[in-house]
Amino acid sequence: MDSLHVYQNSYTMIVVFMVIAFMLPIVALTAGKLLRPNEPTKAKMKIYESGVEPFQDARVRFNVRYYLFALMFVLFDVETVFLYPWAVAYDHLGIFALIEMLIFIVVLFLGLVYAWKKGVLKWT
Repeated sequence: MDSLHVYQNSYTMIVVFMVIAFMLPIVALTAGKLLRPNEPTKAKMKIYESGVEPFQDARVRFNVRYYLFALMFVLFDVETVFLYPWAVAYDHLGIFALIEMLIFIVVLFLGLVYAWKKGVLKWT
């Protein structure tokens, strides 16, 4: 019976956190809408680009390579996030974790070689 009480308490905390996570943005956005000044004028409603009058259409075509380059950057940036906790806890994890991390790095390296061969990393 005691273990049942522990599980119910765990689920209660999850429900409480979900309610708080759901209500927090609603309360914050509602409070902001009620408390901020709302005085639209013609100057405030005018379109601008960083304080400069727009001189052309804002819809400009970008090369897909820029998005692929950014995606590759994010991928390898996340890789370093996974490497850091492993490096900190290496003494406690042992040889199995070393082999596991080497497999992870080899898979990422193969992905990098594949992207390089496909020309994703060419900037121009």
